[in-house]
Amino acid sequence: MIEILKQLFDKYEIPYTDDALIKLNKYYNIVIEQNKTLNLTRIVDKKDFAIKNILDSVLPIKIIPKNASVVDVGTGAGLPGIPLKILRPDIKLTLLDSLQKRINFLKKVVEIFKFDNTICIHSRAEDLAKQNRESYDVCVSRAVAKLNTLCEYCLPLVRSGGIMIAYKSLKAEEEMKEASNAIKVLGGKIEKLQNVIIKEENSIRTNIIISKILSTPTKYPRPKNLPKTNPII
Repeated sequence: MIEILKQLFDKYEIPYTDDALIKLNKYYNIVIEQNKTLNLTRIVDKKDFAIKNILDSVLPIKIIPKNASVVDVGTGAGLPGIPLKILRPDIKLTLLDSLQKRINFLKKVVEIFKFDNTICIHSRAEDLAKQNRESYDVCVSRAVAKLNTLCEYCLPLVRSGGIMIAYKSLKAEEEMKEASNAIKVLGGKIEKLQNVIIKEENSIRTNIIISKILSTPTKYPRPKNLPKTNPII
């Protein structure tokens, strides 16, 4: 895994240290071991995990400001948050998931690696927004929901002047069109797209970077799963 990651990071210009490679390899081993009982990921092959989970998580690493407070919404096994924290120990990280067993797993990971400025919260994004509204510099989210729904989960958590990074691949352009009004209503503006061709699997990763330019109206996010069942159009 270490050599695979080294080659990938060199190729895609991801800054790293030897210590980070060791930690990422250890993280992979922890996930695979716990996956036997927790169903954390369907991707277990080393090379596939390196490409689809770790590389994918850290592609926008240079976009995140130094010492930023980052919330990872729907983090699951800790993706993209854990790889980002390993490569960028300066960030202040909040790992958010609605499943308690995942949060219990993540707390163990944080303890194993002795991460500072890292907390794990068992909650839905709609509920976290009640306590931590517009308090994060960056919100990241990967494989959680379509963009119009995802923006309602994420943008209320981001302070004005901060950014949201939505990890997408297929249908990114289509999702952006569907979400254009939602982004505007929620106080955001599409800043840029980060398109990366992953030659190893002939695919394209598209990270959508949305700037928070206005405060989100207090009615959002709506409760009772409405962002998903009745998204802003």
